[in-house]
Amino acid sequence: MDIIQTIPQDNVPESLTLLEESESDAGTAQQGNIRFEINSALGRIPIANAHITISYAGGPGTVLQETDSDANGMTDEIALDAPPVEYSMEPTDNQPYAEYNIRITAAGFGERFISGVQIFPNETAIQYVSMQPAQETEEYDPTVIDAHTLWEEYPPKIPESEIKPTNESGEIVLSEVVVPEYIVVHDGVPSDASAQNYYVRYKDYIKNVASCEIYSTWPTACIQANVLAIMSFTLNRVYTEWYRNQGYSFTITSSTAYDHKWIYGKSTYESIDAVVDDLFTSYLSRPNVKQPILTQYCDGKRVTCPNWMSQWGSKYLADQNYTAIQILRNYYGDTIYINNAEAVSGVPLSWQGEALENGSRGEAVRTIQEQLNRIADNYPAIPKVAVDGIYGPKTEEAVRTFQKIFRLPQTGVVDYRTWYKISEIYVAVSRIAELV
Repeated sequence: MDIIQTIPQDNVPESLTLLEESESDAGTAQQGNIRFEINSALGRIPIANAHITISYAGGPGTVLQETDSDANGMTDEIALDAPPVEYSMEPTDNQPYAEYNIRITAAGFGERFISGVQIFPNETAIQYVSMQPAQETEEYDPTVIDAHTLWEEYPPKIPESEIKPTNESGEIVLSEVVVPEYIVVHDGVPSDASAQNYYVRYKDYIKNVASCEIYSTWPTACIQANVLAIMSFTLNRVYTEWYRNQGYSFTITSSTAYDHKWIYGKSTYESIDAVVDDLFTSYLSRPNVKQPILTQYCDGKRVTCPNWMSQWGSKYLADQNYTAIQILRNYYGDTIYINNAEAVSGVPLSWQGEALENGSRGEAVRTIQEQLNRIADNYPAIPKVAVDGIYGPKTEEAVRTFQKIFRLPQTGVVDYRTWYKISEIYVAVSRIAELV
């Protein structure tokens, strides 16, 4: 499916030459991967036969690879050159990722162009693309991906109290910790009224932020610790209605001075996505404090932050086999612990705490069968099943097919991660239109 175009030696883009030189210096030429999921902006409707071309950011006129999406709007993994993995393991003057430009076209849809997609060695980037139906007159609007926060210099976080007061007159505070379906991201500082607001699924927001602020090549325990800190901070903003209480119409900003870096259109990475999918209902607590802790952090190199987590420091601790909770307690103290949200918004039925498998029976099985049948309308490779509340071989086959399409372990068992992925896709395909 992939077509590689050989680049004439006298027309090699400068960025490719620099990448090859850096690989030669390190003696370890490496590759990363990217795969695509392409859907209509009018709903979770996969777009088949979308044509994708990939070029170096420094040489956009030269096509390196091209491919088409399948019936599920997805592609296989495409291998691309990347710098040595050592560049992301220590702060250096060598950029740890390669940058590519992506162009996507599909019959009946407006063209998408994404510049600066970041590819790390030995990692798979996932580029989600939402395409608008073609209009008679279209304004060309490329998406430009900003540099990673550990590579580029961004404004440091303005310190805040990790626990917000909740006894002030007129303050709006939720009665319980809820994982929201969507959050509203203000793409700028709070006072910038011209900045756009984006409706973003909570899990997608966390995956995006983590992909902006840590390297996907880092150890799993380090990724877990940083994801937990990002989620706890975000849920504190949700729980305290922090910005809405100040008269704003958004949940959080993309400013590193106030919140976290979030970049519209940025790819995420399989290593980070898997951690978020496993932990997305979690947050960090202290004894006798109901609200999630506003867990602030810094990179630990350009900016130092006593009593906050250091991102590079968390990586070094993971290198020493610290677990996620050990890393977090090293920075935030021994009283910090991992809690779970009392509710998940936007899903028909929350996880029941027990995996479903061949032989299971009950309402939870019926829910999964109903959801899979509706998803099958958009993804017909999934076989439809009888909605009888009995988890038999046909339901197991449908689950396994769903897991294959959405890159989950193909166990045929509905575990925590599969349950919420089915719920997520079901909610998306059941709606007339996506918000983003």
